[in-house]
Amino acid sequence: MAKLLYIIILVCFSSCLSKKYSDEEKPEWAKKDIRDFSDADMERLYDQWEEDDEPLPEDEQPEYKRKPPTIDLNNLDMSNPESVLQATKKGQTLMMFVTVANKPSKTRTEELTKIWQSGLWSNHIQAERYLIDDDRAIFMFKDGSQAWTAKEYLIEQDELKDVQLESQTYVGKNPDVKNKAVRDEL
Repeated sequence: MAKLLYIIILVCFSSCLSKKYSDEEKPEWAKKDIRDFSDADMERLYDQWEEDDEPLPEDEQPEYKRKPPTIDLNNLDMSNPESVLQATKKGQTLMMFVTVANKPSKTRTEELTKIWQSGLWSNHIQAERYLIDDDRAIFMFKDGSQAWTAKEYLIEQDELKDVQLESQTYVGKNPDVKNKAVRDEL
């Protein structure tokens, strides 16, 4: 019985302390009907909603809000532009375009890129794969520094025509070899 009385008193006390703004105290944008809110009004409402929340830890923030990792330029080999690019892309999202040779079908491209993605994952390189054409795919890396290791792996694969990474095109080692183990389904 004492618990019930305590809960009733707590509810009454909290409702007495909660304050409802009168129309004169509200800012101009808050007096409008919610259906008439502009994008800026919705953004202000969202900011007001979020103002009392704790800030997110650094690793949970969106990439554009994170502080970029510091790069020690003294330890970089400036004569090797690829190593400099690799160091500057650490912790950033990066996309790589991959083209499959021999004008394959979409099914064949799907199968080959899936095998290549599995090989990358086996080497602890996390890459998401998206087909964009019958013979072309995008590999997306959450940690852009892994893309150069992936590029070295991919250009060694049979039936890879080329890899495009940071405006550079790298040709595959055996683009004309047809793999007999993987075949097109009709």
